[in-house]
Amino acid sequence: MIRALFVGMLLWAGASASAQVNWKKVRILVYTKNGKGYVHDNIPFAVACFQRLGKEQGFTVDSTSNPAVFTEASLARYNALVFTSTNNDVFDTDVQRLAFRRYIEAGGGFVGIHSVMGTERNWYWFKRMLGGTFAWHPKFQKLRVVKLDKEHPSLAGLPDVWEKEDECYFSKELSPGPTVIMAHDLTSLDTSQRAQIRTFGGGYTRLYPAVWHHRFDGGHTWCTALGHDKKDYQDPVFTKHLFQGLAFVVSQVKKVDFGKAYAKERDEEVR
Repeated sequence: MIRALFVGMLLWAGASASAQVNWKKVRILVYTKNGKGYVHDNIPFAVACFQRLGKEQGFTVDSTSNPAVFTEASLARYNALVFTSTNNDVFDTDVQRLAFRRYIEAGGGFVGIHSVMGTERNWYWFKRMLGGTFAWHPKFQKLRVVKLDKEHPSLAGLPDVWEKEDECYFSKELSPGPTVIMAHDLTSLDTSQRAQIRTFGGGYTRLYPAVWHHRFDGGHTWCTALGHDKKDYQDPVFTKHLFQGLAFVVSQVKKVDFGKAYAKERDEEVR
């Protein structure tokens, strides 16, 4: 009872992030497919987290790991697509990839969580949308995440300096488009991996992107590199983090209009 009340208070404190949203009209798809390689054990907990949020806030949550859902007719139903700890190749065909791209071009919303950064590593357009692709992470450990934009609605009520156990994801092929709103404090990481941190951190010596949003190719994205531990998805603060990120994206999506989509091939140049 006390935990439920605390969660409710946290979500209410972040109500400004979702004030523009009529949640009863919102439908999201939580997508969980992983290609060959490491699969996170947090995925079912993340799905349950969004289902719980949907029940509490009044929006509809569909979830699947079946890429057959990626058709324009199917995607047109959704205000946002949530890729939670997806990894490697998550589409079976380029037809599915093109449908996803055209959904973004149509003004759709995208929320990416944790190992989403390792998704579709060979698709240039997808990596541009994300802002980069996974390179390496230090061991799971207690670390600090610093709020950079204290006015951003998706961060309302979160600690200015958030201490939690997680992984610090480093990326490569970084895109200049995303706006970073929270960053890992690299000085908080275990010094036993200092050489690798310097190598993969590149020009980042103190703060490294952890949470960002991106207005890309007609669509609206919000990504968090946090969320390795399955316990995160039952934690009130992390749940608030996810809900407010979703709320920000959904508030930006006015209409999914495939009449605005232009790509005929998955790798077509961005207009």
